[in-house]
Amino acid sequence: MSDWWRDAVIYQVYPRSWADADGDGIGDLRGIAARLPHLVELGVDAVWFSPFYRSPQHDAGYDVADYRDVDPVFGTLADVDAVLREAAELGIKVIVDLVPNHTSSEHPWFREALASPPGSPARERYVFRDGKGPDGAQPPNDWRSVFGGQAWTRLTGPDGAPEQWYLHLFDTTQPDLNWEHPQVRAEFESIIDFWLDRGVAGFRVDVAHSLVKAEGLPDFPDAPAVVAGSVEQAPYFDQDGVHEIYRRWRALLDARGEPARIMCAEAWVTPAERAARYIRPDEFHQAFNFDILECPWRAEHLRTTIADSLAATSSVGASATWVLSNHDVVRHASRLGLPPGTPRPQGIGPGDPRPDPVAGLARARAATLLVLSLPGAAYLYQGEELGLPEAMDLPPEVRQDPIFERSGGTDAGRDGCRVPMAWEADAPALGFSPSGASWLPQPHEYRDLAVDRQRGVAGTTYEMYRAALRIRRETGLGSAAITPLDLGPDVVAYEHACPDGVVLGVTNLGAEPVDLPDGEVLLRSDTGTAQGPAHVGTDVTVWVRRE
Repeated sequence: MSDWWRDAVIYQVYPRSWADADGDGIGDLRGIAARLPHLVELGVDAVWFSPFYRSPQHDAGYDVADYRDVDPVFGTLADVDAVLREAAELGIKVIVDLVPNHTSSEHPWFREALASPPGSPARERYVFRDGKGPDGAQPPNDWRSVFGGQAWTRLTGPDGAPEQWYLHLFDTTQPDLNWEHPQVRAEFESIIDFWLDRGVAGFRVDVAHSLVKAEGLPDFPDAPAVVAGSVEQAPYFDQDGVHEIYRRWRALLDARGEPARIMCAEAWVTPAERAARYIRPDEFHQAFNFDILECPWRAEHLRTTIADSLAATSSVGASATWVLSNHDVVRHASRLGLPPGTPRPQGIGPGDPRPDPVAGLARARAATLLVLSLPGAAYLYQGEELGLPEAMDLPPEVRQDPIFERSGGTDAGRDGCRVPMAWEADAPALGFSPSGASWLPQPHEYRDLAVDRQRGVAGTTYEMYRAALRIRRETGLGSAAITPLDLGPDVVAYEHACPDGVVLGVTNLGAEPVDLPDGEVLLRSDTGTAQGPAHVGTDVTVWVRRE
């Protein structure tokens, strides 16, 4: 079967924030269709859409009320079909989000559960439990929500009396499904078939490591603060039972034949050897490499992370899947501007320490060329090709992330990386919406970073991305074997054995420039003028070809 996914470059579109066709200030499917040529110009192979399903939008669509329909804010199923047709004509594969850990509290199943008594079949599809103590006033265990606060909410019966509790590892409006229930498993296999029949190329699976919980739901009293990530040995993450589910899903995808339909796991799992279990030959095709996203901007850490990642994935016959930004993390053009070694913040708000924007963009460009030169697939997040920074000055009244609300405003949350795209510097809402409306305000610095300000301008981040994807494709970097080079303690360097010659990738994280190896310079993350064209300056990556 074809393995297009092994070295593919896949672009994430966050539908609320990519393009708004109807002027209501929220991105939609017709807007997506109109802007698909941007992906062709950029040079990606596929696009992944975050959820557009019917939803009350308490968590930006990750609270799904109907997995087989489209929320009216985004359009209709006919609009999805139109996007799929347009993408196919442009040669772009489409991957959609699948959210199996939980549903919306407005899903028909959960509404039925609320209307049914304790112990009823309707409640068995979720995780309901009696509380602790003589009156059941204490939650069933001490688990904490990823979004802050306890992971249990108590129901009130029709007579006003308190009764059972239900589990929600995320927001209270996102009740966890019981994956031991055969109806739950059958339902999601049917949902997968529904979207495959419509022509999608695969699925990105949300919190793929969380479906199965440890038997008995034991307490976890020493749990550290959890954001989107995994906690080693946690009874609610990375349980062995998840793998049986994914083997069944893989069989459904493989049965479709050519071209291969794929699954990518959002699995925040450590160590790398444990994460690699998700990408064994009969499970996921890909799993995001969050170790590289979390890695400090230090040469020794990067070298170790890359080596460990490649060793773990190759041990199961898989390829690595590199990612630096997405809709859940501070954009890497800002994140890397924090002092190296700073723990990754969930968000950056007005009162938080500010990153260095110049160092952040330089390191982001260098990191991008580093990961795009590595063997495997790569995911890009919308706007990173423009060097968009995090929106850090959003006022409290516009923030919509449940993390902000559940933390009482002490955690800025993820809104800062979800601000709408900048297409045209002098258009309403920077070309995002014809009306000028925007569900989150765009920072003033986005104007000079708009696509039309960067297109065709040498040295811009946008043109660097375009050149990188073109060179990556032409040289075969994504499938080339690599050999580490020792060019100094502060340098990350590899020799890439490409089909038509050797390409060297050199990333300098040190304070002093290093000599540029002999050969033809294919691309560099800076202009080459600061330290001279024969050097690799601080926070710079250069690709050099040797015959």
